[in-house]
Amino acid sequence: MVGPTRNKLREAAAQPSHSPRSVQCRRRRRISGAGEPETEEEPQGDVHSSELPLSLGRRKLPGGARPCSPRRTRNTNAKNCTQMETATKALFLRRFQFLSCYLEQLLSKLHVLRRRQVSGRATLCAAAFLGFLHWIHLVTLFENDRHFSHLSSLEREMTFRTEMGLYYSYFKTIIEAPSFLEGLWMIMNDRLTEYPLVINTVKRFHLYPEVIIAFWYRTFMGIMNLFGIEAKTCWNVTRVEPLSEVQSCEGLGDPACFYVGVIFILNGIMMGLFFVYGSYLSGTQLGGLITVLCYFFNHGEATRVMWTPPLRESFSYPFLVLQMFVLTMILRTSNSSTKHFVALCLSNVAFMLPWQFAQFILFTQIAALFPMYVVGYIEPNKFQKIIYMNMISVLLCFVLMFGNPMYLSSYYSSSLLIIWVINLKRNKIQRLGVSELNFWLIQGCGWFCGTIILKFLTSKLLGVSDHIRLSDLIAARILRFTDFDTLIYTCAPEFDFMENATPLRYTKTLLLPVVMVITYFILKKTFRDILCVLSTNTYLRKQLLEHGELVFHTLQLGAFAALAILIMRLKLFLTPHMCVMASLICSRRLFGWLFCRVRFANVIFSLLTVMSLQGCANLHNQWSIIGEFSNLPQEELIQWIQYNTRPDAVFAGAMPIMASIKLSTLHPIVNHPHYEDADLRARTKIVYSIYSRKSAKEVREKLLELHVNYYILEEAWCVVRTKPGCSMLEIWDVEDPSNAANPPLCSILLKNERPYFSTVFQNSMYRVLKVN
Repeated sequence: MVGPTRNKLREAAAQPSHSPRSVQCRRRRRISGAGEPETEEEPQGDVHSSELPLSLGRRKLPGGARPCSPRRTRNTNAKNCTQMETATKALFLRRFQFLSCYLEQLLSKLHVLRRRQVSGRATLCAAAFLGFLHWIHLVTLFENDRHFSHLSSLEREMTFRTEMGLYYSYFKTIIEAPSFLEGLWMIMNDRLTEYPLVINTVKRFHLYPEVIIAFWYRTFMGIMNLFGIEAKTCWNVTRVEPLSEVQSCEGLGDPACFYVGVIFILNGIMMGLFFVYGSYLSGTQLGGLITVLCYFFNHGEATRVMWTPPLRESFSYPFLVLQMFVLTMILRTSNSSTKHFVALCLSNVAFMLPWQFAQFILFTQIAALFPMYVVGYIEPNKFQKIIYMNMISVLLCFVLMFGNPMYLSSYYSSSLLIIWVINLKRNKIQRLGVSELNFWLIQGCGWFCGTIILKFLTSKLLGVSDHIRLSDLIAARILRFTDFDTLIYTCAPEFDFMENATPLRYTKTLLLPVVMVITYFILKKTFRDILCVLSTNTYLRKQLLEHGELVFHTLQLGAFAALAILIMRLKLFLTPHMCVMASLICSRRLFGWLFCRVRFANVIFSLLTVMSLQGCANLHNQWSIIGEFSNLPQEELIQWIQYNTRPDAVFAGAMPIMASIKLSTLHPIVNHPHYEDADLRARTKIVYSIYSRKSAKEVREKLLELHVNYYILEEAWCVVRTKPGCSMLEIWDVEDPSNAANPPLCSILLKNERPYFSTVFQNSMYRVLKVN
């Protein structure tokens, strides 16, 4: 037993002894995960080399014989120097090994940072390219539909129908004023829109986009004039008989081209943002590409900016995309920086300022975030900061919109205040000793009931209870409530229910099936996590409820789907959000189990191939739309008004044509298409009474009270019926059943308008009646 024992001792002696510093260094290296083998092996080699002279010449001997010592070398000084040199190197390396570890960690972090920078630059370059493609796509569709570049200034203005013409008219007022500030003062003290009232149109119609674009236009033209550069090219366009020759100008120097150009650039940038958004949500740039392709393949269902550029959502929606992207980053990261919350607040403001319906969309967002907070997907401190940022954004909009009470009396602002109160009282509710489920239900019921009650009270106190909001239209849809005001809205095609063919179109491009699969897996994981929360302790709760951003997008998808089903116009929120959700098909967090069994690239590219079959057909259908705008009856009407009436003559008529009259002739009008205000709805009901069964005398007296000089009667409105129950006579029969047995006034006036009215102009579409 002597031999083996000695061998073990020799093996133990051959192993180097490690100092505490070297052990600590190796532990740190294991945590970093970079360069572990080199750090552990290098000191061992040094120590072995120091022990090597002591074991030279040793070999195994038979039996228990002792090993013979080797013959001593005569050069002892060289041997001692070698040993000292080796020991010095080992001591030096051990003492400064922490510096080597630190440098290797720093290098590894620099490599990671470089890879991120390269990936970030590639993402931004791809986003810029895709944004450019979308801008080209929008410009092409808009030009193909109207031949906009060859239209005269009057024809371009006539293409902006209904409220689009109303918004553009204020842009025109500012750029034609002697100075920018004078133009701004004119639209803030406007007497032409609701004559004889003086109103602040910036406050009423959310005109910050027009103000900003008008400032840019005046600045651009000032720079061009300063350097003597031509900003537009003009030529004469010969039209078919009986139309006369007109002058057409093209270039950024033309106001209409500059106006729509800014809108298309903004929505082009939005497409680049969609790519970054989808890439971040899915964790791969391929997910961003899927988002963009789905948007292009379902372009007709996702936006209408190429047909109606001046509408409020054209300015507002890109900032909602930015806001949701910032909110996703906040929900995903554990320690969000202050700049993320500031960006959330500013994007909220940019989304709400241009559009009166934006607050209800943000209310659905809060309705998705609050249950996530209650269940435990969002940390209390983070959720509190989100609520504060939303509150600040509401106050900023209230101030910037000159104290518009609509911001303080909405469901959105009411829900924020109720959530703030619930957070203050949450600890007291917990002391009641209720179960986890009951605790959730108490908070949910308190938020729901408190929001409705507070909204009702603030609307009464601020005097805006009679104003129509998006929530009122949704309630009318659900409760099937009908009156004159709601029918004016819901009879318009864009405010109808979603078409039955829309889900089928989603299915043909595989957008709906892909989103349904993704939603199923997210909901499955969510339900499993919630059940675990209800059956485990608080510590495990923090481990279970993760990936809150995926739950948020799923809940938001449900809200957008409900809105789109009730009001077709709101597909502009549902379809793009479905495209963003489709990027999650590339998420390894959701489908990592699948990509371990089949090749990731094969699945994704097979899916894109099938999507492109119908998607390319949809794009080809859009590109094949070729038209040219022409509206001779309206052009004749506008020219007659310009040359045959006094500048202060007051006009009344249907809302769409009134916007064109104000835009092209600058004559005062008494009603317009911005129908949300209660006073304006009362005026419009008086104006539309000419299509009712009331007497001509009664209608004439009401028009004189509004100081109307001329009434533009459209013969088509006497008989047009977009769907059952939506002709003007049917709407008036609901509103005024007492006169249901009388003949229609419109038919009487078409036969003989005297003695209360006189016909002063007439063509195939319009008849101008002078109020006697």
